Amino acid sequence: MDLGSRENRTPEFLLLNPRGQVPTLTDGDVTVWDSQAILVYLARRYGGEEWLPTEPAAMAEVMQWLAVSENELLFGLARSRQTKKMNGPWPWDLASKLGQSGLAVMNKHLAGYDWLALDRPTIADLACYPYVALAHEGEISLEDYPAVRAWMARIQTLPGYVGMPGIGD
Repeated sequence: MDLGSRENRTPEFLLLNPRGQVPTLTDGDVTVWDSQAILVYLARRYGGEEWLPTEPAAMAEVMQWLAVSENELLFGLARSRQTKKMNGPWPWDLASKLGQSGLAVMNKHLAGYDWLALDRPTIADLACYPYVALAHEGEISLEDYPAVRAWMARIQTLPGYVGMPGIGD
């Protein structure tokens, strides 16, 4: 999708996603928009209990990391990236500080665990990974977060891992 030419604002796309945002997933007759909703859909539709458990405590553990992805990482790392790479409107110093606070929380946790939730990869890891892996594009170094860097390497070895531009250079 070419966002520069506003393909996300065509009448056809707005029928799929009235917010005009990416990502949007069409799976047969089902259309889902928003990255969190897509992860939940895919986990529940194709992943069984492995990626998103239904047991309350385990689900809550995954959900709390999804909250980090949509708070400190989105408003911190992603906005830092948008400011530096795409002339975004947010103050870089505030966004980078918020992003680094999220990285610090992740690093402390990952110093004792391989994954963000439970003892295996979950959609929590998938939600957080792109923001962290693209932090360098927002001029945020991961040098001070060795456990986060090790976690990123583990994600890249998962079966079916597919990189994206800017990640894995």
